Amino acid sequence: MNPILRNPAVAGRFYPADANTLTRDVYSYLSPNKEELTQDDSSRERFSAKSIPALGCIVPHAGYVYSGRVAGAVFAALDLPKHFLILGPNHTGMGQPLAIMCQGAWKTPLGTLKINSPLVAALLKRFPLLVEDAEAHRAEHAIEVQLPFLQTLQPDCSFVPITIGTSQLDVLTALGETIAEVVSAQPEPVLIIASSDMNHYENDAITRAKDHSAIKQILALNTHGLADTVKKEQISMCGVWPTLVMLAATKKMGARAAQLVRYATSGDVSGDRHRVVGYAGILIQ
Repeated sequence: MNPILRNPAVAGRFYPADANTLTRDVYSYLSPNKEELTQDDSSRERFSAKSIPALGCIVPHAGYVYSGRVAGAVFAALDLPKHFLILGPNHTGMGQPLAIMCQGAWKTPLGTLKINSPLVAALLKRFPLLVEDAEAHRAEHAIEVQLPFLQTLQPDCSFVPITIGTSQLDVLTALGETIAEVVSAQPEPVLIIASSDMNHYENDAITRAKDHSAIKQILALNTHGLADTVKKEQISMCGVWPTLVMLAATKKMGARAAQLVRYATSGDVSGDRHRVVGYAGILIQ
């Protein structure tokens, strides 16, 4: 049987379909102009050290023109391993609520990135609610947009893709703790990436206030606090469930601190402050 190849779903829309243009853009986001400041410049580069080992991170997944600088700031700060587990929301509603792909590779304009099948097998053995389901991933962008950054910085790396389509906190916590146990048993480090944008389609001031309420809980590594804050303040953080899984995993792995690398909204690029999306880049150590 031929290996499964997942073709890109959003190349040419969320990021360039031309390999040379994509490479140039990725490098530009990894080396941002230090003179560019946003309305939130106090938190924009709060964590400036390079080559930081981390257990997990939160990275946005919008079109690169809007969120690329936030994503690039996170990846540029990290001492990246060769293996990744990427948790993303299920925007499409297709497929299983906890969907994983077991084998094959994902293609981007920069080439293919193989799935870490042994790590997938270990996860499936330990957590039967995870279901092999390529359909949930076929048109989903949240994981795909992270891959060109990883391919640029760590060629020949491998990854595990998981889409999250359930809000059951007990299930999410159990999944995170299982991920921690499996990842900790691996012979090489695995970085756990939660793919998430922040609040959607309110004005810039409201979005920043809501987002920083959620960020406060993340920096405190408070999973229940994050879930409660997002619900109480009606924060449309699309990747809150992947973020909760990542936090549960990294806390069990011994995480002691989180750092906000950069924050921005789409208004920083578009100039439209009336209807924006927020983006936060955060490291968990």
